Amino acid sequence: MSSATSAGKTLPGDPPGGRRAIAVWSIGVAVYFVAVIFRTSLGVAGLDAADRFHVNASALSTFSILQLLVYAGMQIPVGLLVDRLGTKKVLGIGVVLFTAGQLGFAFSPSYGMALASRALLGCGDAMTFISVLRLGTRWFPARRGPMVAQLAGLVGMAGNLVSTLVLARLLHGIGWTAAFAGSALAGVVVFVLLLLFLKDHPEGHEPEPLPHQGAVYVRRQIATSWREPGTRLGLWVHFTTQFPAMVFLLLWGMPFLVEAQGLSRATAGGLLTLVVLSNMTVGLVYGQIIARHHAARLPLALGTVGATALLWAATLAYPADRAPMWLLVVLCTVLGACGPASMIGFDFARPANPPERQGTASGITNMGGFVASMTTLFAVGVLLDATGDDYTVAFSSVFVLQAVGVSQILRLRKRAARRERERLVASRVETVHVPV
Repeated sequence: MSSATSAGKTLPGDPPGGRRAIAVWSIGVAVYFVAVIFRTSLGVAGLDAADRFHVNASALSTFSILQLLVYAGMQIPVGLLVDRLGTKKVLGIGVVLFTAGQLGFAFSPSYGMALASRALLGCGDAMTFISVLRLGTRWFPARRGPMVAQLAGLVGMAGNLVSTLVLARLLHGIGWTAAFAGSALAGVVVFVLLLLFLKDHPEGHEPEPLPHQGAVYVRRQIATSWREPGTRLGLWVHFTTQFPAMVFLLLWGMPFLVEAQGLSRATAGGLLTLVVLSNMTVGLVYGQIIARHHAARLPLALGTVGATALLWAATLAYPADRAPMWLLVVLCTVLGACGPASMIGFDFARPANPPERQGTASGITNMGGFVASMTTLFAVGVLLDATGDDYTVAFSSVFVLQAVGVSQILRLRKRAARRERERLVASRVETVHVPV
């Protein structure tokens, strides 16, 4: 990262931060909060969806796979749009799309229409997080970057908590259509707030206009971002750390705990809630550690991967038919660290790219975890159908993707560190010559 991050000082030209920055950023984060509620709503409704649309495990996983396929495929286009159009316009489009998708899912009479609604939701959801990251870099000093990103992730997990606690109860209280249609009203509320109060940047900190050269501009943005080892390292850190918890929360956690572990829905919901609460707690800790000790990024990421693999192996290989509750509690607590660890990927990509490429670089990074999640969701569904619902075999696919990701992280880490040191020296020289 820049020298500002290392020294704890504000660089020349840095945004001032302050109360107004917090207020504006909070509106953007509120949009992301609602998007996560909609994204994870299927996680508490998976068994209900299977009954409603009369589908098996593979077809059920297609809901989340399609949603994540659209999300992952949109990341680079969204990054380019954010760099080109700014945060407010992209977030506004996103709100309209994911609210329409949630409403469509509420009233879908068939599996096909429900799939189309989840795809629309995924398209709108894809426009939120990259926009919020960009909003943070435009309103807060660079030294606040790690904490601002972790806080954004924390608010997203709070949205997951709402799905787990509130939407699950509404679903079983007032029914499918009323629960999903009622939740869509939250999209209308944040859309109004966005139109009235959100601004892309503080006065006096307007970005330099980028000359638009059509396909040439797009290719240059993507190619120059990808050439940076920090961008690629960020992608693989995100890939390796995020997906175990995402798969668990988004779809397969509830069926695994109920069908394979014999828990009641209420107890399983409590464990899903524990994942979310752990995520929120660990996110604050990781953000503070990285802001103060930048060298802790990779140890934290790899440590989280190792702990996750160890706990999954212990749970799946437990000699009895069902794992004891204490082991499931520890597993869910460790899974809570996956989200904060995935945010570390952006702390590698951010210092590797100048402001005019932040959206594109963040989009590339954010693809990682969602590609891994999509792959694992598909693998688990197929393996469950092929093995007669053997969750041990199905969830073993987690270890394959972790191995792939760790090998790429180890391959790129030295090049990324060397390049980051070069940028740090250059920024210090520039700071000396720029009057404060």
